[in-house]
Amino acid sequence: MKYRVRVDLSFDSEADARSLLDYTKTLTGKAVSTNEGEVNEEISFCELELCRHDEGLPCTRLDRLEVRKL
Repeated sequence: MKYRVRVDLSFDSEADARSLLDYTKTLTGKAVSTNEGEVNEEISFCELELCRHDEGLPCTRLDRLEVRKL
């Protein structure tokens, strides 16, 4: 059994968003991915996007860190 946290927060400030991303990165050493390398793998990750849905445009990924042991 695992405990999963899912968070999707939008910020007006890039500094605030990066601050949260940086904090989550400090926890990745304790995080695990499930069934890594298998067809049913679930990879733990942290991601930062520039969201432009309020402008009618898609998101753009700025940063992503995946937790992989393999």
